[in-house]
Amino acid sequence: MAKRLVPLLNRVLVEKIVPPSKTSAGILLPEKTTKLNSGKVIAVGPGARGRDGKLIPVCVKEGDVVLLPEYGGTEVKLADKEYHLFRDDDILGTLHE
Repeated sequence: MAKRLVPLLNRVLVEKIVPPSKTSAGILLPEKTTKLNSGKVIAVGPGARGRDGKLIPVCVKEGDVVLLPEYGGTEVKLADKEYHLFRDDDILGTLHE
């Protein structure tokens, strides 16, 4: 039975993207050039309630590629895959091509 995690409140479930360590031609890349800390949004919570009781929705949606802080998040392991839970306001931005 596969488990599915649905984040609560303003939390976002992210699968980190591991950048390639070498090019398609086989050239090894230095660690500094592969350091971009990004991930793909797998699931989002409904949002948190403000002081007035109104729902504040999460800023990202499933499928977005986001820039993550260097530290933080809660590591979660589901079906032999590693994910990380972040609060919506911890995510630094979205990445577009």
